[in-house]
Amino acid sequence: MIELSPEILTIVFIGAILVGVMTGFPLALVVGSVGLIGGYLVLGPTVSFEIIYSRVYSLAQNYPLLAVPLFTFMGVMLQRSGIAEGLYDALYLWLGGFRGGLAVTTVIFGTILAACLGVITASVTMLTLIALAPMVKRGYDKALASGAVCAGGTLGILIPPSVMLVIYGPMAMISVGKLFMGAIFPGLVLSGLYCGYIAVQCIRHPEMGPAVPVEERQVSFTKKSIKLLTSLGPPAVLIMAVLGSIFFGIAPPTEAAAVGAFAAILLTLGYRRFSWGLLSYTALETLRISSFVLLIGCLSFSFVGIFISAGCGDVVASAIMSAPFGRWGAFAAVMFIVFILGMFIDWIGIVFIMVPILAPIGPALGFDPLWFGMMICVNLQMSFMTPPFAVSIFVCRGSAAPELGVTMGDIIRGVIPFVVLIMVGIGCCIAFPQLVLWLPGKMMVGW
Repeated sequence: MIELSPEILTIVFIGAILVGVMTGFPLALVVGSVGLIGGYLVLGPTVSFEIIYSRVYSLAQNYPLLAVPLFTFMGVMLQRSGIAEGLYDALYLWLGGFRGGLAVTTVIFGTILAACLGVITASVTMLTLIALAPMVKRGYDKALASGAVCAGGTLGILIPPSVMLVIYGPMAMISVGKLFMGAIFPGLVLSGLYCGYIAVQCIRHPEMGPAVPVEERQVSFTKKSIKLLTSLGPPAVLIMAVLGSIFFGIAPPTEAAAVGAFAAILLTLGYRRFSWGLLSYTALETLRISSFVLLIGCLSFSFVGIFISAGCGDVVASAIMSAPFGRWGAFAAVMFIVFILGMFIDWIGIVFIMVPILAPIGPALGFDPLWFGMMICVNLQMSFMTPPFAVSIFVCRGSAAPELGVTMGDIIRGVIPFVVLIMVGIGCCIAFPQLVLWLPGKMMVGW
């Protein structure tokens, strides 16, 4: 075995992962290889294999993670259900007459989708296909339009039912149900900030978001109202079926996920989009996404076991705890670490690798574990919009029709203000922690 100090091992482990990721190898293989080789050399074959086996077995036995395939199934099924088109058209009629109204509609549409899908690629893809073309063709600034699509779609990973929250809970030993409730108001705050920014920008610069011509939205108030209510009804039923059952203590998150998956099938039947081909596609896509998540989870969780057993976890905790300016300096250090990692590593890897290390630091600093965890989750919103590893940007670019002429530069310029607004949202939750803590405190049962 190799004898090295924990400080040097920490640098070696983290450096090896960053170098491996930069070479283009899948994160799961990089993390698993670093953990396996590092554990073998530092702890010996017997100890390292015992740690890896026990960690993989523990993760496989984690009951709340059953919600991952169920929520994924729900999101993929709803993506093809037809629930989105009518809702966007209804919001379009109500808000299209305002400057920037289509971009605001896109963010609101993304907020509602976030409470139904919970899968980031599905949300951004759907917004790009449905909302980007109407904005660009009506003369909207391409950066503003694509920024609204990316920011609105990214809310799908924060607003419950979110797969990220399902994974974060077991890693930090926090109730997934409380995380769901705690994420609602921060998600709505971000949505409100996005809409406010778009409205102000389009008032200051009307050419960025012209109003839709009157002749395109000449529909009576009654028809608009009926269209909006009928379009909002199915998503409202689905949201209440999932979040309502958790909040009122009817079912824990895993069982609520099963209710949501069943409700998604019923909605697809109601919209006459259900087919055996759709069911087969949904099942295979669910299997692909869930396998990807759990593979990264098992290998990352094993790496964390090796990392902590080698004493590296204490090194990271000590470095953060010794940051200047007391506990707020340490909190800022955690936020900075998560932000930088989000630029290079997928959020799944960050949650599985860093959360078991960072989560105990919050209570040690005197912060509420739920609030501390939610700050990390809100921070991870930025990882989807900060290159080079920016999933929302690449999904938007790949899904945008070529004839729209939206470039990667347009999208990057468009998302920058929304990244700043996420930082503002984190500041709001710091100033008013009850935005996170109030609703979980009202739950009937603390699942």
